Amino acid sequence: MSKILIRGAKVLGGEAQDVLIDGATIEAVGSGLSGEGAQVIEAEGQILLPGLVDLHTHLREPGREDSETVLTGTRAAASGGYTAVFAMANTFPVADTAGVVEQVYRLGKESGYCDVQPIGAVTVGLEGKKLAELGAMHESAAGVTVFSDDGKCVDDAVIMRRALEYVKAFGGVVAQHAQEPRLTEGAQMNEGVVSAELGLGGWPAVAEESIIARDVLLAEHVGSRVHICHLSTAGSVEIVRWAKSRGIDVTAEVTPHHLLMTDELVRSYNPVYKVNPPLRTERDVMALREALADGTIDIVATDHAPHPHEDKDCEWAAAAMGMVGLETALSVVQQTMVETGLLDWAGVADRMSVKPAQIGRAKGHGRPVSAGEPANLTLVDPAYRGQVDPAGFASRSRNTPYEGRELPGRVTHTFLRGRATLVDGKLA
Repeated sequence: MSKILIRGAKVLGGEAQDVLIDGATIEAVGSGLSGEGAQVIEAEGQILLPGLVDLHTHLREPGREDSETVLTGTRAAASGGYTAVFAMANTFPVADTAGVVEQVYRLGKESGYCDVQPIGAVTVGLEGKKLAELGAMHESAAGVTVFSDDGKCVDDAVIMRRALEYVKAFGGVVAQHAQEPRLTEGAQMNEGVVSAELGLGGWPAVAEESIIARDVLLAEHVGSRVHICHLSTAGSVEIVRWAKSRGIDVTAEVTPHHLLMTDELVRSYNPVYKVNPPLRTERDVMALREALADGTIDIVATDHAPHPHEDKDCEWAAAAMGMVGLETALSVVQQTMVETGLLDWAGVADRMSVKPAQIGRAKGHGRPVSAGEPANLTLVDPAYRGQVDPAGFASRSRNTPYEGRELPGRVTHTFLRGRATLVDGKLA
């Protein structure tokens, strides 16, 4: 059935309206729309948002299909309300050539659960020594516009400058994993009171902040775009705020887990809380929330990092870094930003759909919920409360820090160009 009528949903949290979808497009938005010949979805009390866009997802394929595949990752994305994800380049082989990014792009097309836009590596093999085939990846069928060595920092200033100069030619952006490697050798968690008490190697805030400071100055010098991945400290917020006040073309993201959790959780020695960058202090968390609210931080990105059971069910020092996040992101944002009064639902749409689509040049995504626009939509029940059970995840991995935690909100429906990928909370 090509026609769908969503009846009585609060569009971006505003007044209840009806939204009529015909094929891949929104045909009409208004009150009392006719449902004749259409499948009707009663959505009273629910929030209708543009489909979410994640600028930072690890889909692991090719090479680590034991953790995730493009299919399972996009199923997780649809479950979380996402209609587009950007797949990071740290695969095996690395996505540093046109051939690999096209493979990921095609796998995304075949999965059908959301659009997959590959991110290209900045350097060959993520080794930080030689620029990858940036132009070839951009000119490929995948049309890559975002480049990142995420998982590793482009720590060589000359290489970073050259990358910024190169992508400027076609309006691309370099997304930096800000981590000065010499300052984080042997680091296991945030450097501070808790690390000192536990005797774990500390990961200082300055390791992140020094790279951000350097890179915003390089972006200003070159006149190019730089994006800061998973910003995590109050100091980083101030640097980005200063850079924006100077007119530097910098954008930044924060993860849901850095909006909610602190390094106090590491006292449990549970490796589920081991992540890069590490969980920081309560002061940092509050600064990140305020910065997301005032627009200093542009977007929420999940940094969905799936790992197989054996890579997390081990002693802290040996455990892999990372958390899955696609299926819980919106709930965490509702708890930390909406229910605290820092953002309304229109603000959530901006930070989780509109802005990430703009930064990544994701055509057809992050668009207004209005007639004539692509029907990429997410329907959310904000009144829902439930405990997180990773056994029900669509992701292949279960390394969530929220297991057993009660979170608000539930995505009930996701539509990709008018086709339901999630119906009543279940994958179509």
